[in-house]
Amino acid sequence: MALPLARIVRRAILHVVLLCAAIALPFVVLVRGAVYFYADRHDATWLALASAACATVPVVALYAALAAKWLTGRFRVFMMFRWVAIPLVVGYAGFALLYLGQSHAKSASVRSYYASLDPIMRLAVSTVTLVDHDLVITDLQRTPDDYDKMGLPRNDASLHFPQADGYVHAMDLRTLGRPAVENWLVNAYFRAMGFSTLRHVGTADHLHVALSVNRPLRLAHR
Repeated sequence: MALPLARIVRRAILHVVLLCAAIALPFVVLVRGAVYFYADRHDATWLALASAACATVPVVALYAALAAKWLTGRFRVFMMFRWVAIPLVVGYAGFALLYLGQSHAKSASVRSYYASLDPIMRLAVSTVTLVDHDLVITDLQRTPDDYDKMGLPRNDASLHFPQADGYVHAMDLRTLGRPAVENWLVNAYFRAMGFSTLRHVGTADHLHVALSVNRPLRLAHR
């Protein structure tokens, strides 16, 4: 007996949603995990990244083992752990931390400051560019004089300034000329990953994304 069309459509939508969720899971574990270890567990930046990577490797290894079983009939999770998952996670994280495509920076100056951005934020923004090819970072690091040039009051607490850990903890993303749904999705992504976001107008309408500076756990409760 043929299935009703509505049921076929529902099943197709469910399968697409499940597939997208499965593809997104390793990236969510990596990015959200890094924010969790940094902001909630108060780990140092690089320790938070390493912990998130360690949590992501088993997920990738399981995916690779399932793919191998489907192709060869053999479930080799430990082999995939060593030869596939670890190189993939380390390689992806390294690429995200070191490289920002020219099309994703408003100017050469912004691109040159990419290494000054907090590594967890670099990982997060690089990940979203995988699906949002039009995403553009319009501002990263600032100096007090930059506020004067923009005609804005100086903000000594701005996370656009290098913080105690040596990194900038804020970036601005272009919203002008982009579909409202894309801006909403980008905002939702960063908020879901644990970042602070604010849509506001300074020199131009943009989305401000920030990650509060970590305080060691032993000091946070004093």
